[in-house]
Amino acid sequence: MGITRLLAVLCAGAAVALASGGAAAQAWPSKPIRIIVPFTPGSGTDIIARALSDRLSANLGQPVVVENRAGAGGTIGAAAVAKADPDGYTILVQSSSHTVNPFTFQSLPYDTQKDFAGVTPLAVLPNVLIISPAKGIRSVQELVAAAKAKPGTINYASAGSGSATHLNAEKFRLNAGFDAVHIPFKGSPEAITEVMTGRVDYYFSPVVSALPQIKDGKLLALAVGSPTRSSVLPDVPTTVEAGVPNSEYTFWVGMLVPAKTPRDVVKKLHDEVQKALASPEVKERYAKLGAEPMPMTPEQFDAYIRDEMAANEKLIRAAGIKAN
Repeated sequence: MGITRLLAVLCAGAAVALASGGAAAQAWPSKPIRIIVPFTPGSGTDIIARALSDRLSANLGQPVVVENRAGAGGTIGAAAVAKADPDGYTILVQSSSHTVNPFTFQSLPYDTQKDFAGVTPLAVLPNVLIISPAKGIRSVQELVAAAKAKPGTINYASAGSGSATHLNAEKFRLNAGFDAVHIPFKGSPEAITEVMTGRVDYYFSPVVSALPQIKDGKLLALAVGSPTRSSVLPDVPTTVEAGVPNSEYTFWVGMLVPAKTPRDVVKKLHDEVQKALASPEVKERYAKLGAEPMPMTPEQFDAYIRDEMAANEKLIRAAGIKAN
């Protein structure tokens, strides 16, 4: 085949690919969309997804159904999306545990970078360090002192080994310089219940999950793990402000799709999500949850995930977190 003929064939193929991609975006969505949340109902990730889904459904003119597939640190639900048809109708709303799991599992049924395409972060959610008032501990300093006085006797909950709540707690523990026993649960609701009963000493819970119990006085908020204070808990210091340097942790919730989803569909989904996030009702619901915006393009989100994976690998090694 001559060079002229070869170039003509390649150009024709590119034109067909562009046309099919554009056609896919124009046709999408033409049927119901499924959002898979890989954590339990009532978890921070679940609440954020459901606060968005109604507005997104109204904007798109198609049902947007949230389905919980909890377990194994969020990897069961993530695997379901990785294996789904890459057509924009199966979406993953995941937390920052997505960038932790590659280093806390001996093997995963998917490749975190190769099998997913980022759409956009949905929100940053501060984690709040909660404890039962019955424990008699009223500050971060008192908690750290109690833990150091009797090494290894204090325990803490997480929403699963290697979850973002686990990493936040480990970063805090390492920089505060004490030992504690880790007790993993399937999700935030179970962890919060155990802290309220006093069977577990403390938990870095997403604010959205623990806020009702904090307001009712059933839980005491000692600090937030985020770099800045939470808008819904303005009087609660950050862990850094409370005297533990380098303990801040960013807990995000974001949207991803299977990697081979047409880029035009990814772009359209991104734009529609941004439109829904900017709507007055979603902004109001997120504000009440203490959720802060984290706007990024799909390309920026992919790069952010790569960078965070590198940082989390170092933290996991320092904390001695073992692979499952």
